[in-house]
Amino acid sequence: MSKERWLSRFSRVGVIFLLTSLCGPPALAATENGEARWSNTGVKPLVYIRDGESGGLVRSGPGVVSDDPNQYKPVLQCQVGENFDKKCLPGQLQCPAREPGGKPGTAVIWKVAPRALENPTWSDWKSPSDGPSCLYDQKPEDLLARIAGRIVSDFRTLPITPAVLGIQPSPHTLRGAETNVFADAAEQRFDVVILGQKVRVVATPAEYTYSYGDGSGLGPTIFAGGPLPEEQWGEQTRTSHVYKQTGDFQVSVSTTFRGTYSVNDGPDLPIPGTGEFASPAQTVSVWRSVTRNYADNCLQNPQGEGCPGVPSK
Repeated sequence: MSKERWLSRFSRVGVIFLLTSLCGPPALAATENGEARWSNTGVKPLVYIRDGESGGLVRSGPGVVSDDPNQYKPVLQCQVGENFDKKCLPGQLQCPAREPGGKPGTAVIWKVAPRALENPTWSDWKSPSDGPSCLYDQKPEDLLARIAGRIVSDFRTLPITPAVLGIQPSPHTLRGAETNVFADAAEQRFDVVILGQKVRVVATPAEYTYSYGDGSGLGPTIFAGGPLPEEQWGEQTRTSHVYKQTGDFQVSVSTTFRGTYSVNDGPDLPIPGTGEFASPAQTVSVWRSVTRNYADNCLQNPQGEGCPGVPSK
């Protein structure tokens, strides 16, 4: 069914991490041309969990629920236990040099324990590679803390793509009809190098804020909406809007991204704060609908008023 016919027809797994983060710089204001607005925590230490309802990483606090019973911490392999670790002996290192003549790295074992216990017994966390993380730095003991101190600013420099704004029908819709507005945003992965370490950064869309251009809006909401089959245009959705006036309106959406980062195949750690990215606005023209009754049968009188190709009086 064409747009014209539609117009005429209208009648975790959650994870908790204990991190000490540095205070970030002031927030950057969002603009309509797609610049990002960032919020930072400015607090230390921080506790982050993955919200069970939205799946986004949020600060721990009243009303925030996580279904992950564990907490995590990194330990240099040579410092594990009270006795000397045989894996630290020459020839037994699990982190060989990355280039000929280079220095071997320092192995890091990530530990996991129940977060409900004050003095838990920690056990080894299984990495995807089933081995330790390797740190290549002259001061590996504080390398992870240094990366945590700059991860927010590095995250802000990534070319994160905002959501694609969708409107149905478009560019024209009807006053009094449900106009479907939705956002198409995707999780994005970036492989970067920070302080000489391989860091995987994942930016995940978490919330959406819609502006319908007539003074009303929706959000922040976890609902991105989605496209409808053409025969269902005009039906109500979680993100649709009914315009009460005719005219041209600028419709826009801003997507809030949360981030995680993993250092050399370690666990995914939350990036403090969020980034809000505005998508380019689109113009939608709102028309009024007119209903007329005609007596002519177009099959018997193709030139009758109201028949296709015959202008209405």
